[in-house]
Amino acid sequence: MADCKLTLLSILLIFIIYISQSLSSLLPEIKKQEDQEPYVGINIGTDVSNLVSPADLVSFLQLQKITHIRLYDANSDILKALAKTKIRVMISVPNNQLLGIGASNATAATWIGRNVAAYYPQTLITAIAVGDEVLTTVPSSAPILIPAIESLYSALVASNLHTQIKISTPNAASIILDPFPPSQAYFNQTLTPIITQLLQFCSRTKSPLMMNLYPYYVFMQNKGVVPLENSLFKPLTPSKEMVDPNTLLHYTNVLDAMVDSVYSSISNLNFSDVVVLVTETGWPSKGDSKEPYATIDNANTYNSNLIKHVLDRSGTPLHPEITSSVYLYELFNEDLRSTPISEANWGLFYGNSTPVYLLHVSGSGTFLANDTTNQTYCIAMDTIDAKTLQTALDWACGPGRANCSEIQPGETCYQPNNVKNHASYAFDSYYQKEGRNAGSCDFKGVAMITTTDPSHGACVFPGSKKVANNTTSTTVNATQASGADQIRFISLHDTRISVAGGGLFVLFIVSYALVYSVFLL
Repeated sequence: MADCKLTLLSILLIFIIYISQSLSSLLPEIKKQEDQEPYVGINIGTDVSNLVSPADLVSFLQLQKITHIRLYDANSDILKALAKTKIRVMISVPNNQLLGIGASNATAATWIGRNVAAYYPQTLITAIAVGDEVLTTVPSSAPILIPAIESLYSALVASNLHTQIKISTPNAASIILDPFPPSQAYFNQTLTPIITQLLQFCSRTKSPLMMNLYPYYVFMQNKGVVPLENSLFKPLTPSKEMVDPNTLLHYTNVLDAMVDSVYSSISNLNFSDVVVLVTETGWPSKGDSKEPYATIDNANTYNSNLIKHVLDRSGTPLHPEITSSVYLYELFNEDLRSTPISEANWGLFYGNSTPVYLLHVSGSGTFLANDTTNQTYCIAMDTIDAKTLQTALDWACGPGRANCSEIQPGETCYQPNNVKNHASYAFDSYYQKEGRNAGSCDFKGVAMITTTDPSHGACVFPGSKKVANNTTSTTVNATQASGADQIRFISLHDTRISVAGGGLFVLFIVSYALVYSVFLL
């Protein structure tokens, strides 16, 4: 009997060792898969008066559950403060340091030693952005760009960090010519020699092509051609979708079209294994008289819809299997920036860490906020003439069966007595009645959705009445504190249960039970 027990125990131990090794071998692959999940990061510019200390900045990032950041330099104080956190950071080589690094391998090695090796792995440096829009903003430095990248990569290899840290350079969208339709896009031919070398490097090292892509500027430069809804990821009727005549692919948003124009340009140079990383994108919340679309509503709509779009992992029409990660521009309003006014108003937060607006992203699975999605309203656009608005108002109060009693003479929403005010109330009544369904705030292009409550004085709009009456509605995982607690960024890594970890735990329980059973024999 004793020999039988020993034999069974030996077989069991062999089984346990085999399964343990198998599960352990899965851990790197699982980590690799996690790292490949699309994510939303955020850029941190420091042209902010009274910027919080590095320690407070990191605490704020942790509070907001921000897991990926990009710095425009390699600030030693911030890198020290990031140590032993789970925040992944992309550091940058400023443009004014390119010449020295590109001309000297020793200088590149010193840079890596001082700014990377000195902090890694306590600080999770995952990428190095070499310069910023060098090819278009400082073309005199273009010849030194690839040598600088190669020298830095060689220094990473020497430090055995080249598999953990990727190197590339962020490019402006203007390196792409004829960007729509995407299938016809191509790189500026004067830059092709350098871009080809860059793509060769990215292909060889499995690094991304970094692109700064702003639908805001596409819209501003093509007003009347590119619909605002298309720029903001808003639902579109099929007639408003952009269609590539060569591929017949439909584009419901501008960013996807911009990303696919990059992929088409890459393909034209015979590369197929380089992915696009969007290192900057966003929408300003304030502008001057020449930038009327730089508003809090539009910034909120763009960034909220962008986050959902990325985390839905739907890819692009040309590459549905690839979803580019993005870095929002930016964390703080950089109030020290010069004109135009929009330059200082891209942030999600003011410099004192209070939110500029509340992102509407709850339910996306990874980004949760003190969400005000239920508080959306439908109002008349500012630029529509009174006659057109009156026609839409008549339809809403007539065939549309909106409740227009409050805008009758003597009622609470009659004043101000103008067609725009009355139309806004009627539009919102219809929109709320229809359950805020896509397309219920259009009225042949004269209405728009807003997150700003249009109620005024004693006049309470239907959307606000609905929210006030809906006392049972709750926001999942909403933060209720004021100020810095109001927006939360939840990482996919925080919510995923580790398959391998769970497997090892189950193995331990099963093994314990089997061993116990053997000794009971």
